[in-house]
Amino acid sequence: MGLSADQLRIALDALSQREPAIAAAITRAGYPEPRIRARGYATLLRTIVGQQVSTKAADSVWRKLESIVGSLDDPGNIVRASDEQLREAGLSRQKASYARSLAEEVTSGRLDLDNLPADDDEAVAALVRVKGIGRWSAEVYLLFAEGRPDIWPAGDLAVQIEIGRILGHEARPSEQLTRDLAEAWRPHRGAAAIFAWHHYAADMKVI
Repeated sequence: MGLSADQLRIALDALSQREPAIAAAITRAGYPEPRIRARGYATLLRTIVGQQVSTKAADSVWRKLESIVGSLDDPGNIVRASDEQLREAGLSRQKASYARSLAEEVTSGRLDLDNLPADDDEAVAALVRVKGIGRWSAEVYLLFAEGRPDIWPAGDLAVQIEIGRILGHEARPSEQLTRDLAEAWRPHRGAAAIFAWHHYAADMKVI
């Protein structure tokens, strides 16, 4: 499970002591709500289904896929499905190959989602070996589904934008600079990322 509301508040209060700009941002935007996803195969499959489409479209494909192949909690149902069935559900050829790759990694035991490496970088590496799971998807899974407190998705555009705004940068910091800026925030970078998304949404409402 992801970071709880109490965990987020404790982590952000600790960061506020180190970084006055974060304290000021919390005063403006308030504390974020938890972002929690279920741990396991279905959450990663949902990530693949949702790539580059709207939430509404992804929900439609998900429902259709489940009606055709059966429970999407069971990776064996994707392994056993034909390419035609996956396409009928609305998956592109590429996404169908990604879904099958993920299901095969899990059913073969090569990817054990109950026992990912404790080291965050090693856990990311284990996930990105699956076709269709990039670094961002892996980091978000580890943050939202496993609640790893120090995950820092520095490649996320909204994180870059908001960290720049919060810290008073004139231009959006690069991925590397965003990574460098947060080094002093260990081991609370996961809470900082969730707050950055929260702050971004608050900025969008103001605009």
